[in-house]
Amino acid sequence: MPSSLSCAKLSTWIAAAALLQMIGLSLFVLGFFPVKPALSGVSGPDSYRVPNSDLHTGWLLSHFWLLEEVLKSLVDEMSRISPFYDRLILVVIDGLPAEFVLGKNNEPPTMAMMEAMPYTQALLSNGKATGFHAKAAPPTVTMPRLKAMVSGAIGGFLDVAFNFNTQAFLDDNLLGQFNSIGWKMVMLGDETWIKLFPGLFMRQDGVSSFFVKDTIQVDYNVSRHLEAELQSDDWNVLILHYLGLDHVGHIGGRNSISMLPKLKEMDDVVMRIHQSISSPHDTHHRRTLLVIASDHGMTESGNHGGSSYEETDSLALFIGLESKLPEYAPATCKTVSQVDLAPTLALLLGVPIPKNNAGILIAEIFDFLSDGELLRALELNSWQLLRLLQPQLPGLLCSNRAYSCLEYERSLRDNACKVSSVEDKFGCLFSKATALHDCWRSHEGRDVQSNRESVEFKETLVAYYDFLTDASEWLSWRATDKPFEFLVPGIIALLVSCCLFLSILFRLCREASLGRKHQHLDSLNPKMELYLDETFAIVFIFIFVISMGSSSMVEEEQYIWHFMTSTLYFIFLRKSIQLLLTAEAQKLRNGNKGPWYSKYYQFCSIVVVLVCGRVLRGWHQGGVNWVHLPDISTWLEKVGPHFIQLIKLGSMLFVVSFGIFGHCRSKSKGIFVLLIRGSFFVSGLLLLYLMKYQDHTIASSGPSSTLIAQVVFLILGVTVIVGALKFSWTVPLSNDASSAEPLSMIYCSIHQHICHPFLGLRCSAYSIGWIFMTCWCLLQLLLQRPINAMPISLLLLQILASMLYFSLHGHHKEWVEVAALYFLGLTGHFGLGNSNSIATIDVAGAFTGISSHSTFLSGILMFIITYASPLLCLLSMIMYASVKDEGALLSGRDVDLGDLLQSMIAFPCVVPLSLNSVLLTTCTIILLLMRNHLFIWSVFSPKYLYACAATVCVYIGVSVVAATGIYVCSVYFFRRKISSNQYTAAKNPY
Repeated sequence: MPSSLSCAKLSTWIAAAALLQMIGLSLFVLGFFPVKPALSGVSGPDSYRVPNSDLHTGWLLSHFWLLEEVLKSLVDEMSRISPFYDRLILVVIDGLPAEFVLGKNNEPPTMAMMEAMPYTQALLSNGKATGFHAKAAPPTVTMPRLKAMVSGAIGGFLDVAFNFNTQAFLDDNLLGQFNSIGWKMVMLGDETWIKLFPGLFMRQDGVSSFFVKDTIQVDYNVSRHLEAELQSDDWNVLILHYLGLDHVGHIGGRNSISMLPKLKEMDDVVMRIHQSISSPHDTHHRRTLLVIASDHGMTESGNHGGSSYEETDSLALFIGLESKLPEYAPATCKTVSQVDLAPTLALLLGVPIPKNNAGILIAEIFDFLSDGELLRALELNSWQLLRLLQPQLPGLLCSNRAYSCLEYERSLRDNACKVSSVEDKFGCLFSKATALHDCWRSHEGRDVQSNRESVEFKETLVAYYDFLTDASEWLSWRATDKPFEFLVPGIIALLVSCCLFLSILFRLCREASLGRKHQHLDSLNPKMELYLDETFAIVFIFIFVISMGSSSMVEEEQYIWHFMTSTLYFIFLRKSIQLLLTAEAQKLRNGNKGPWYSKYYQFCSIVVVLVCGRVLRGWHQGGVNWVHLPDISTWLEKVGPHFIQLIKLGSMLFVVSFGIFGHCRSKSKGIFVLLIRGSFFVSGLLLLYLMKYQDHTIASSGPSSTLIAQVVFLILGVTVIVGALKFSWTVPLSNDASSAEPLSMIYCSIHQHICHPFLGLRCSAYSIGWIFMTCWCLLQLLLQRPINAMPISLLLLQILASMLYFSLHGHHKEWVEVAALYFLGLTGHFGLGNSNSIATIDVAGAFTGISSHSTFLSGILMFIITYASPLLCLLSMIMYASVKDEGALLSGRDVDLGDLLQSMIAFPCVVPLSLNSVLLTTCTIILLLMRNHLFIWSVFSPKYLYACAATVCVYIGVSVVAATGIYVCSVYFFRRKISSNQYTAAKNPY
């Protein structure tokens, strides 16, 4: 880099590093999270023939010249399995954990759950229903889970992002197959179905899935049509998607007081449907299959999206089967994969299995079939998976490995298919299953007594399932394969960007150190004390880098940040104690009290940070392994909502008080400051009124709360914009601190004895930072859960205490101070209950103040809620830049705008960018190294998505800091130039 780091050169290097980082990140994300490859077209009559068969008919449906009835007959004839049902009722209860209905760990559901769903439990106990734990793959959000159920395909991990902007689903699926044979479909409920399958439903009534505070109307809109649809005979498929239970979970968790009534409501729906389809007076279609399913489960807090057992434990309940299973018991509730629903329903309803299906039919469902029909069903499933394997394994030629029955009996009975290549393994497994099937057919023809107890039948069944299981697992793995042509360039670009950011930071630190030595500002600091905090900060970063290689440490990342940040502030505490003892000794010698008081303030401020940090550490028991342990928030929720509201009221008073009294009125511009204070006061009153709507046990909020929330948004937005633009023009330019009233208690304690060369500039920056921080905290009090009100105020108190400590004759390098604030933000991120699991994202608050669904607006609010703490600490950098006394570094020489900007915002911008670059690059490399790890999609991938979102957060925060600094400095220089011209004109009128 050049020898002289001017502001223009610094900006150019930062922009280049940022651009390179964005390019590298984009390349890596596109390579690591590719769009899932899928076979084109749809399954048809070809799916009923052996793969690679010479009898190739093609998918006649694509020509549209066959009548739907003729096509249906052709499919039935070729499948050699008569369809068992001609109507399907699919009831999707969003977010229903299977353990609510089937129990867990071979234990029945709790008595409260069983009493909430008596009719469903009676169906299970009487053998009229067959239930399964259907394991859902992450991400456990609605849209990819619905795709999995109807297509059997393995979704991409980035479907979690597309969940909020659903597009039409073009892959082969059950609904498309139903439509091709002329079946009529009706959909009531979640509008995600309408977006996925536009034009397929002859009747539809969709409701938005994102108004999570509505738990009543959203289900009523479905059930109000139920009676009429059950009496109608013009449909073949009826889909009901109930959202209320999922919304109850988001609002109050699994143990919400609204959960049991909602389960009872769903049980009534099951009863109404079952009684209707089994009524002897019904003259409509008699063969109706009722399937009760859930797309995912939920955590104890009611969220979902991750890979924990509670989130992936979805339900698959079949009602109306001629099951031969024994009487219901929890131990009989088998666990299957959610994608297994697609082939199972396809064969039950007489349509081809979707082309990209990776699921296995559930054999227990087909107990009523004859032996030949069951093996035929497994054969069709095997052919479909083989077709899916062949394009990805060109060497898979099963026809060359076919064996006759006699050859099998002589040489292959003990063959375990232990071969080296994947192609040979699958070829062996498939050929073994087909050979056994041929043997069974020949024995069946000779032995009239052939049954399911025969050795041939059991061996054939096992052989088919060996092939199906291995093929399904391999396809699931293959769907997430990663192309290195994108990954390697992405990694290189991120590494180069990280090195650029670190070299910029190193150069800034060296120039700052040279400047301080030139001004003799650090001559009193011992060498060991000067570098202790720096050394630990660097060690801190290395510890984090190493810890990201462990899945357990990723899951429990909050402990790293809490411990390391506390340790760094303990080093600050050690320094403040040393300075306090030194000041006390000086006071005893010469009676000077001033230094003693400032050192006492420093000591107390660090104690406040540590105490608040300990409370934040125990507020939420984050992570995975110890999330069941009690924490402060859990205890408060057990005490009752009134106590939580009281705590929120106290937090609100603290934030509003900071907004009102944290800025003493300037004598010349008092009205403007009073207006700013008034906006804080009014916002506080409106938040106080909204508290009655934010009780998480209340089912919904009215239009008045939405309107008031919108008014709060407007007030805070106008305050931020007007305050940021206006304050730089109202603060006096005088260099004498005594000529202007101090702006705050902190500012007063800092500057009451200092004549600062840029007092007007620093006053402007302080005032704007004060507005930003106050408005941000008020916004969070509106959006966050009530239980998080106290952590927001504690985080604000930590930042203010840190500002006080850093401003009182700082004894630390500026990059260490900025890094400490940045670490506080990341620690507070976990203190608010966030983690590296998608399930901890607060969806409910993202719809505050939104009267109609907007993916864009709700996404912004969700981001604001999730990154409340890091953004608050980044916004505080504006105030930090104002309280640091760097004016002496610029004295004695001509100062231009670039010098002032570099002195004011260089470290607050470069340090967060550099630290984030290290963290992002580390996570990227770890993700690449762990690409074949067991927890790649459940642990490391969600962490990486959070790292990407944190990068966006840092760029937003740094952009605000940089834009504010440029504006404030530009206005200051412009006003000073005008003032200087006026002074010159007044002094020399002629």
